[in-house]
Parts: sequence; structure tokens; C-alpha cells
Amino acid sequence: MYYYLDPFSVLMNFLWWFLILFVILQPWLSKIQLQRARESLIRRLEQKRKSRVITLIHRQETLGFLGIPLFRFINIEDSEEILRAIRMTPDDMPIDLIVHTPGGLVLAATQIANALADHKGEVRVIVPHYAMSGGTLIALAADKIILDKHAVLGPVDPQLGQYPAASIKKVLERKPVEKIEDQTLILGDVAQKALHQMKDYVYNLLLKKGYSEEVAQRVAQDFTQGKWTHDYPLTYEILKEYGLRVSTDVPEEVYELMALYPQPKQNAVPSVQYIPLPYKNSQNSETTR
Repeated sequence: MYYYLDPFSVLMNFLWWFLILFVILQPWLSKIQLQRARESLIRRLEQKRKSRVITLIHRQETLGFLGIPLFRFINIEDSEEILRAIRMTPDDMPIDLIVHTPGGLVLAATQIANALADHKGEVRVIVPHYAMSGGTLIALAADKIILDKHAVLGPVDPQLGQYPAASIKKVLERKPVEKIEDQTLILGDVAQKALHQMKDYVYNLLLKKGYSEEVAQRVAQDFTQGKWTHDYPLTYEILKEYGLRVSTDVPEEVYELMALYPQPKQNAVPSVQYIPLPYKNSQNSETTR
């Protein structure tokens, strides 16, 4: 018995299955392509600066097709990977650590900071946009902090859950003990320890990095003891006024690299839009005529 196969049907079936396979593999292929582009740019930056380039970049991710947001922060996995990269770096080779993070676990951040502080070669932390909380703690372990002129760091005052340790401590100072709940007294005790520990850590870290006693004492006091809210932006001007070694010489490749870490788009309509071309002054003048 013979069956007649319609060439058109065969072609349509082939195209249909090809389309299904493409839809399944396309995200995976795009991810590989993006990863290779990042590695190529990192290699170019390493060759230009003759350093080991490490990235610590946290973006808000989405889970699966449901689009559930996943907020990333500095964790133990990050510290393990960065410590591994530092161990693989020759002692006399500079390190450029590109940091873009809202912060994270104190333990992980201090492990990274300790490893950077112990590295014999020059350590430069580059902040293209922001490095808050634990990211700032890591930046303080650098020989030089390189920020975009509009980038910011943030205070490193300890947080106990959703409350600042400094604010919990003030409750103990302003209310009679007999009017304070046992749980608040316990939190107050932990808060006082956390504040003392962080101040002592930052002070010794800055002394180790060659800062003067005056700079180390002032930064440790103001950055850790609740002078500002935890999200207060510490700009280049503020950091320089405190005597920290900062500059705004961010390599152009860093901005190109950040473009390869796009924020996941949850809405069809972008909230920010522009023509992605650099305009020269002469072009602007011709446009306005």
C-alpha cells in the first residue's frame, strides 16, 4: 500500500516544528550570546587596564513565565565566587571590581571586603550607578573608589530586620526600662552590639587601607551610627569631603558592560525611551535651526 505525501503539507509540518524548536531554544541561545558578549568586553577591559576585572552586578530578575520579581542582593554565593577570583589573581596584579548592588548580607560583604583589603596589588572598585549598604562596605576596602559623577554609595549602619539598629538603640535611651517590652530590650542589646561591631570594623578597615586616624574615625562614626537614613545617597562630593580616595574616571567599557545587563522588561511599553545615539554639539545646533 502506498501513501501520497503532499509536499506542501510536509513543508508546513517542518516549518511548524522548526518554529516550536526555535521558540524553545531562543532564550537559551540569547543567554549564551549575551554571556559571550560580556566575557569579550571584560577581556577587553582587562587588557586595557592590565588587571583582573570582576563584576558584582545585581538586577531585578523575573521567574519563569509568571513574571514573579526576584530581588537579588549580596549573598554567600557571591562572596565564594569573588574570593575564588581573587585567589586566582597574582598578588601583584591590580583588581577592578565593578559593583552595582542594593547591598545584602553583612557576612558576605565583609568576607569580600577582607579579601580585597588583603590583596597586595592595587584594588579599584568601580561604581557606574550605585553601591549601597554592603556594596559601600566593599568599596571602602578599595585603594581607589571610581564613581560616575552621578553615582552614589550609602550608609553602612546595621539593620535588624526592618528597623535600623541606631533607632532601636534610641528607644532604650528615651524610655524608662520598666516601660520597654522584653523583646525590645533584647533587640536593643543586639542593636548596640551591631553598631559597635560595624563601627570598629570600618575604622580598622580604613586604617588598613592607609587612611589617617582622623579620616577613619570620622567615616566610621558617621557611616555606621545612623547619622542618615539607610538609603541616603552619598555622592562623590560627600565622599571626597570625608577624605576618601575617589575619582570619576569610569572607563567607557564599564558603561558598555552595564548595557549587557538589561533590566527585565515586565511591561510592553518602556518607561524610559530615547534615541540611542550620542549627540555632538554641532548636531544639536543644526537640529535647532
